[in-house]
Amino acid sequence: MSRLREFLRGDATATRIVPPSGFTASLTIASAAAMAFLAVFAIALQLATGELASRWESELSGTATVRIPAVGDGDEARAEAVMTALGQTPGVVSARRIGAEEQTVLLAPWFGEGVPLEKLKLPILIDVTETAEGPELTGLTQRLAAEAPGAVYDNHSRWRVPLAEAASRLRQIGGIALFLIAAVTVVTITLAATAALSANGQVIDVLRIVGARDGWIAAAFTRRFTLRAFWGALGGTAAAMIGVALIPGGVETGVLSGLGFDGLEWFLPLLVPFVAAGLAFVATWVAAARRLREDG
Repeated sequence: MSRLREFLRGDATATRIVPPSGFTASLTIASAAAMAFLAVFAIALQLATGELASRWESELSGTATVRIPAVGDGDEARAEAVMTALGQTPGVVSARRIGAEEQTVLLAPWFGEGVPLEKLKLPILIDVTETAEGPELTGLTQRLAAEAPGAVYDNHSRWRVPLAEAASRLRQIGGIALFLIAAVTVVTITLAATAALSANGQVIDVLRIVGARDGWIAAAFTRRFTLRAFWGALGGTAAAMIGVALIPGGVETGVLSGLGFDGLEWFLPLLVPFVAAGLAFVATWVAAARRLREDG
């Protein structure tokens, strides 16, 4: 703890050898701010896709739909036969026929309000709730075909699996984005530190002549670049958190409705400046040690 306080307080004499402004300072602060800004949105994407996958899974798993083509005569009898068959099938918890009003609501986004369903030959829809194991599909499909030719039992697997895969791919992209952000941050700060060391080569030579140790010189550069990265990342994080907070919520925004932070999740972006400072510390120390060793 004392070493950390000493590092943060710094040595006034040591920090004079590192230019307080200039190209390297601007590059470090700007790159840290930009990378932190992107990192916060990548974290938000990670959380949003996880929540989205859970919501899709919970909404689609354990449910199914039976579609019975409407042919006119005998539709009601076939629907009743299917309802009876479902009620006798192990793995089916309940079956509920979707009424005309509910079908109107489902079709409204595509056809608008007031759809004349009586003039359309819409299929009869039955909403099915399954147990965790679900019914034996082969036997159930054969029985439904016998009771109501053309009836289709849809357990939503063709929708659920691609959606889950899409959410998983989005999470992978978010993870790759975080890795690339960290890599670019390290490379940028390493280049800036190396440039600062090269620009102050004569000063470093004089310090060595008067007895300064390489560790003392490297610590001076490391402290300055670490603090620059921290403050730059803090600014980028604050801007990104404001941007995330301004993203409109609600169902009407679709996928974007889940892009954000909730509750304690708001503390996660606050870790970004500290991670950026840690990366800057390691990158600068390695760059300084290598450069001093080459010049030694």
